[in-house]
Amino acid sequence: MGLGVRGARTAFLCLWRLFVLLCGFWTTRSQTTGDGKSLYFWETGPWGRCMGSECGPGGSQSRAVWCAHMEGWTTLHTNCLQSTRPANQQSCFRVCDWHKDLYDWRRGPWNQCVPISLRTGAGRTGVCSQGEEGIQTREVNCVLKADESPADDAICEYFEPKSRQEQACLIPCPQNCVVTEFTPWTTCSKTCGLGLQNRIRSVVAPPLFGGLPCPNLTEFQMCSPRACEGREMVFNLRVGGWSECKLPSSSPTSPPESSGTPVRPVRQAQWRKGKERKGNRDPEMRELIKNKRNRNRLNRPEDDLWNIEVGYQSRQVVCVHRNGSMVSLSQCPHWSLPETYQSCLMPKDCVITEWGKWSPCSKTCSDPSVPQGMQSRSRQVLRLPAGGGIQCPQLEESQICEPIGDGVPPCSTYAWRSTEWSECRVDALLSQQDRRRGNQTGLCGGGVQNRKVYCVQASAELLNYINNNKDKQEDKSLNGQTPSVPPLLSVNFEISASQPVDNWLCTGSSPSTTRLCQIPCPMECELSPWGAWGPCTFENCDERVVKKGFKFRRRKITNYPTGGEGNCPHLVEAVPCDDPSCFNWQLLKLEECIPDDNMDCGEGTQNPKVRCVNSEGKEVERELCADVVYPAPVPCVVPCPKDCALSLWTTWSTCSQTCSSKTAEGKQMRTRAILAYNAGEVTTMVVAWITVLEGNVSKFPELYGGSSCPSILQEVRNCNEHPCIVYHWQTGPWGQCVADTTASNINASFSVDKSTCAMGMQTRKVICVKVNVGQVPPKKCPEAPRPQSVRPCLLPCKKDCIVTSFSEWTECPTSCEAGTNGQKSKQSRYRVVIQMPANGGQECPDVLYEEKDCKKPSVCPGYRWKTHKWRKCLLVSWSIRKDSKGAQENCGTGVQTRAISCRQLDGVVVDVVQCLKFTSSMPAVSQPCQLPCRDNCQLTNWSKFSSCTSDCVGVRTRRRALVGKSKKKDKCKNSQMYPLSETQYCPCDKYNAQPVGNWSDCILPEGRVESVLGIKVQGDVKECGQGYRYQAMVCYDQENRLVEASRCNSHGYLEEACIVPCPSDCKLSEWSNWSRCSKSCGSGVKVRSKWLREKPYNGGRPCPKLDHLNQVNVYEVVPCVSDCSQYIWVAEPWSVWKVSNVDLKENCGEGVQTRRVRCMLNSVDGPTDAVEDYLCDPEEMPLGTRESRLPCPEDCALSDWSTWSPCDLPCSGSGDRERTAFALRLPKEGEDCPVSMQTEPCLLNRNCFHYNYNITDWSTCQLSANAVCGIGVKTRMLDCVRSDSKSVDMKFCKELGLEKKWLMNASCMVECPINCQLSDWSAWSDCSQTCGLEGKMWRIRTVVQATQGDGRPCPFQMEQWKPCPVRPCYKWQYGPWSECRVEEVVCGVGLRFRNLSCFVSDGSSNGQSSIVEEELCAGLELAVDDDKNIVLEETCTLPCPGDCYLMEWSDWSSCQSVCVKGQRLDFSPVQVRSRAIFAQEPENIAQCPDQEWQSRPCTNGECYEYRWMGGPQLIWCERSDGINVTEGCPPALPPGLDPSCDPPCDKPQSFCSEDGLCMCEEGYTEVLTVEGKLEQCTPIPVLEIPTAGDKKADVKTSLAINPTLPTTTQPGRVGRTWYLQPFGPDGKLKTWVYGVAAGVFVLLVFIVSMIYLACSYSAIRRSLRKPDCGNGTVVWMAQVAHELT
Repeated sequence: MGLGVRGARTAFLCLWRLFVLLCGFWTTRSQTTGDGKSLYFWETGPWGRCMGSECGPGGSQSRAVWCAHMEGWTTLHTNCLQSTRPANQQSCFRVCDWHKDLYDWRRGPWNQCVPISLRTGAGRTGVCSQGEEGIQTREVNCVLKADESPADDAICEYFEPKSRQEQACLIPCPQNCVVTEFTPWTTCSKTCGLGLQNRIRSVVAPPLFGGLPCPNLTEFQMCSPRACEGREMVFNLRVGGWSECKLPSSSPTSPPESSGTPVRPVRQAQWRKGKERKGNRDPEMRELIKNKRNRNRLNRPEDDLWNIEVGYQSRQVVCVHRNGSMVSLSQCPHWSLPETYQSCLMPKDCVITEWGKWSPCSKTCSDPSVPQGMQSRSRQVLRLPAGGGIQCPQLEESQICEPIGDGVPPCSTYAWRSTEWSECRVDALLSQQDRRRGNQTGLCGGGVQNRKVYCVQASAELLNYINNNKDKQEDKSLNGQTPSVPPLLSVNFEISASQPVDNWLCTGSSPSTTRLCQIPCPMECELSPWGAWGPCTFENCDERVVKKGFKFRRRKITNYPTGGEGNCPHLVEAVPCDDPSCFNWQLLKLEECIPDDNMDCGEGTQNPKVRCVNSEGKEVERELCADVVYPAPVPCVVPCPKDCALSLWTTWSTCSQTCSSKTAEGKQMRTRAILAYNAGEVTTMVVAWITVLEGNVSKFPELYGGSSCPSILQEVRNCNEHPCIVYHWQTGPWGQCVADTTASNINASFSVDKSTCAMGMQTRKVICVKVNVGQVPPKKCPEAPRPQSVRPCLLPCKKDCIVTSFSEWTECPTSCEAGTNGQKSKQSRYRVVIQMPANGGQECPDVLYEEKDCKKPSVCPGYRWKTHKWRKCLLVSWSIRKDSKGAQENCGTGVQTRAISCRQLDGVVVDVVQCLKFTSSMPAVSQPCQLPCRDNCQLTNWSKFSSCTSDCVGVRTRRRALVGKSKKKDKCKNSQMYPLSETQYCPCDKYNAQPVGNWSDCILPEGRVESVLGIKVQGDVKECGQGYRYQAMVCYDQENRLVEASRCNSHGYLEEACIVPCPSDCKLSEWSNWSRCSKSCGSGVKVRSKWLREKPYNGGRPCPKLDHLNQVNVYEVVPCVSDCSQYIWVAEPWSVWKVSNVDLKENCGEGVQTRRVRCMLNSVDGPTDAVEDYLCDPEEMPLGTRESRLPCPEDCALSDWSTWSPCDLPCSGSGDRERTAFALRLPKEGEDCPVSMQTEPCLLNRNCFHYNYNITDWSTCQLSANAVCGIGVKTRMLDCVRSDSKSVDMKFCKELGLEKKWLMNASCMVECPINCQLSDWSAWSDCSQTCGLEGKMWRIRTVVQATQGDGRPCPFQMEQWKPCPVRPCYKWQYGPWSECRVEEVVCGVGLRFRNLSCFVSDGSSNGQSSIVEEELCAGLELAVDDDKNIVLEETCTLPCPGDCYLMEWSDWSSCQSVCVKGQRLDFSPVQVRSRAIFAQEPENIAQCPDQEWQSRPCTNGECYEYRWMGGPQLIWCERSDGINVTEGCPPALPPGLDPSCDPPCDKPQSFCSEDGLCMCEEGYTEVLTVEGKLEQCTPIPVLEIPTAGDKKADVKTSLAINPTLPTTTQPGRVGRTWYLQPFGPDGKLKTWVYGVAAGVFVLLVFIVSMIYLACSYSAIRRSLRKPDCGNGTVVWMAQVAHELT
């Protein structure tokens, strides 16, 4: 057992040591990487902000430093090497805000683009397909601005982040030279013998970016058509070029023909001398001859200006061999020698003078804000060029300038001025369906005002005001004439009235020409109801002469109208009455009834309690009523216990009539009720019963006694007994304010202030009116309330018309041509009214615009060239050509000259400089000429063609004739060589017209009435209806050439009627009726609304917002007030008691009373008419029935209960209220009256209420009845609200004296629906093209006032166009060059020619040009493509047989850009042309010159692509524009030549690459065999670990290929590679390695445990058997196991 324990312990220790050993090994392994480097390293954070006490150096900053594992997690500092720990603090530069002005970033230029492959060191790939990505770098440093010294980048980064120092770039692939395909082979250079054939090609793209140079542009091949018969011609004449023109040297030798001919001066002297011998002519003729002689002398070519000299040129003629060597001329006997001399003009360069002085500066004032001026200088021509000499340079130049000097005045300044605002117009803002549009006199509210804005010279007006008008205005002031004040934008009227100038002189935005305005709406007079009629009183209590009196009633003004109370109706009405009194006793109350004779009951009196009041009801002293009868005491009765008890009389009701007539009298009523019956009445009722039952009534003495109840319980009296005759004063309107001559003292008081106008007076008519009758004499009306008929007023100020002075006259045209349609040109001037007259002021002048005819200039500007006759044809001097062919005959080719002068249009001779400046190019001064030789045929010039009898049918002919001896020469009669007539068909003038282009906009006809100040308001001016649209018409002749439209009898347009749809505004219904007030008591609202009738279209005024039912939500809400006392309950008197229990002895006991209660309309005179009960408050309805006990005789009879006393506020619940009654009849002795006072607790919202004001919401903005928009009033109401939320009469809140802190009325604005206002259409612009089919004219208009509110919106069309009349486009254009011509020989230097012709086209880019008559281009400047140097002939070289030469330049290729994937790069596009060589002799190929090509930059280059075309049999490279080229296509093998994959790529999702390898499509990875062949394509990701016996030797993904390796080394790998690497690319162990290690460790522990258990079990059994274990390890483990057991 012990052995087993020891063995187990030993085994455990061994396992533990093994585990520790493995862990130590693993830890050591994990602490270092495979190359021995530590897995821990130091990391640092960013530096913090520099801190310090002062700006600049000396600050410090810190950063965080920590130790990290390679996997990214942070660990202890001890794991990292302490010697390499970075610093966590450093000194720094503390930046302050003012350093921003000292430091800044310096950004260097971008360096050359460097390929990324070179930076990474991976090497460049072999094939470039789309360009190579690169990187550009630059230096960005922080520097000190002062000296550009470097500084710390942190300083600049404090203010601005550091700019990037690298950027991506693209390096295009090398582009080889691209050439076209070869042309077909030329014919053989020889017709016999051995020759050459050539084929050539041209360059279409130059080599770029290191591409291959251009290949040979020419290929040769030998040819031999046939063997030559006889001797081959090997010699030819070669003509050289003409030498420079030179003058012949002086020689005494003269040609025979010219001997004896005097020189020109001698001839002229002899001629004049002969003329003089013939006799003197008349003076006029002599003057004409003298002028003509002077003109001829001026225009002779020999003068200094022209200095034309005729010289000669020579050339060399040699004989050459086919191999290019020169031989003697004798070897070329078969050729006739050509001319070796010819006349020419000596080259003379243009000679000019020095520059003259600069002209004065056009700007004559000093102001930097004004644009600079210009000055010019010129130079004169001393000699004109001739013979191809250097042309004259620019003869005039100009430059900008500024005036210099102290005396330069300041520049004039210009400022905007404006007229006064026009009257406010409301009509322009009304909608079309507004019914008030027809009558606009009463309109008010918001409107629009306009004014005109013009420009004036501000400084000039100030000087004009100071210097010229000062004295004048002082005189006016002394005379009391003060001019009225002009509108704004000026100081006073003199300045505003300055002369207007062109508006373009004023800079800045012009003031507004439109503004909103407000016409105050008249306020209507509102009155209170009539008050009650007062007592009869004297008209004037101070003068009681007449006993006639009046009763008055009055009303008050509740809303004062515009213009004062004089515009209100009468406020007082009077009724005549008798017995007037100014003072009366007013009964306040009757005192308690006091029985007579000091009795307790019975009849008595009530003393009245009165006060003295005047006619207006005001209390006065009692003495004033001394003459009035004092009210007598009123008899009364205090009922005794057995008497009848009556209630008190009610108050008198209101009078039923306001006056009395024969048919109606005013009545008042009062009532009383029986509260208890008397004893006597009780016995009489039951006496019969007692008699029957008892036989004698004396047994009941208590039944006797007491006064009975009266039968009259109601009283009626007359009231308002005055007749219905009512008078009142009626006033008319106030008249105009006129000067009051009687009130001079009043006016004098106002004359101090000059700005205040004089006082005047107004009168009105005042009459007395009898109601329902009319005007009556004034004495019928009381005089006291008579209104005044005269009142003072302020006279309206006079406003004089103020106009500006006239503007300057417009300039007249400088040309002499008449105006439009032959009318004379006119010039005009205008002036502006800036203030209209008013109130009798000075009227405006009638003439505001003046016009006059322009004076025709005496000398019309304009110049023209005048050509003179050609002079004699000059040949080369005989002394020079005497040894040449035909030298003895004075004939051949020469040159002749002519004079040219410059004339004005009127024919006056001027300096040629004027024509050089202002006319076309100068005509030729020389031309070649021909002097016929004796053997030459001489013919006259061609005649004009004969006229045609009919177009398109007949022919026309022109003729010429032989002259002199030529008529007899046979060769001249040869009609083939010298035709004497020419015939051609007559021109066929047939034309056809056809439309071209689109239809124009629909244009309304002109001639509409112009709106005010040039402003159109939508709706005011015709903007719709029938118009016209136009389409251009083009006219072609029979040859389809464009001609003038008039040839087709067309005015150039096809016109068609069109419709501009009119805008239709939103149509709404009329206003509905007002709804009933929302409350019957207090303030509420009433509403009216509109609904949609028609929606807007075509840009009409929009509708307001629509609701969910597509109805317009337009409504008006106005406040309304329902008087809580408007409808009141009126109760009639109680009925007689109906006793339910009738006591046989007494008529008393429990009973019932009823009365009628009605709801009635309340008025000032009391309730009038009964209305529906729902109009009255049901809570306040009086009781119609009451039950109570009728007092018995001798019982106490109480009056009705008084109203409840008010509860004390606030309602706290602790107070009481009470009501009382008093005894009308005392009880019999010994008995008491019942309780005469009742109380009840005051409970909130039951019988005690709090009252508060409640403010309502604002009403909608209310306008006057005639207003459309603008300023209105919004109102709100106060409600008196009880604490139970019930609205009550306002008196409850007023009695409490609650504070009213709210504003009940406020101004508001209803946005005016301002329609869009547009300017007038501008004038039609010039045609966009001077000729052609696509010309357009435009006109525009602008928005002057944008739409506001619901106004009509602006139209979308703010510009219109129409086509221009089609005009042919004529231009000078060269014809093609002719072939090189060398006269009479085969080769050498010759000439080639081209014609300058007039062409016509339609102006389109792809239009074709056709040649037409030159007369059609006569008005154009002689230039081709703006090049005035016309070249119609040039020298050329015709190669001799056998020469190898350069061909002509090819045409410039199309413009090509440098592109990658169709995108242009930032390189200049180029085009190219080339010259190929042409060889004729095989032996001369070595002497051929080099081929040439040229390139030049161009614009608008195209991006071309190159691709291989064709198949296995035929393959070529094609450019994307269809040209077959050589080079340019990608370097990959052309189609059909690339090798197919072997074996074929037949696996799914595989394809054959350009390198001949089977690859998988994107998203799949290749699985290769050990031979490197593709076995399958499997989806990514796939993970397979190959084993030794597995044939699948490699698993890879396309993402695993190293892009830096050459592509040829990647696909074919056959070696086994382990791809499950435990270390990542950063050197850290991957996560899965830890998992595998843990699994292996667990597996190892499990295996060791199993071995241990197995060995232990075997050891026990062996110990029992005593056998030896064959394995020492097993025995040792068994012993340990035994010890453990």
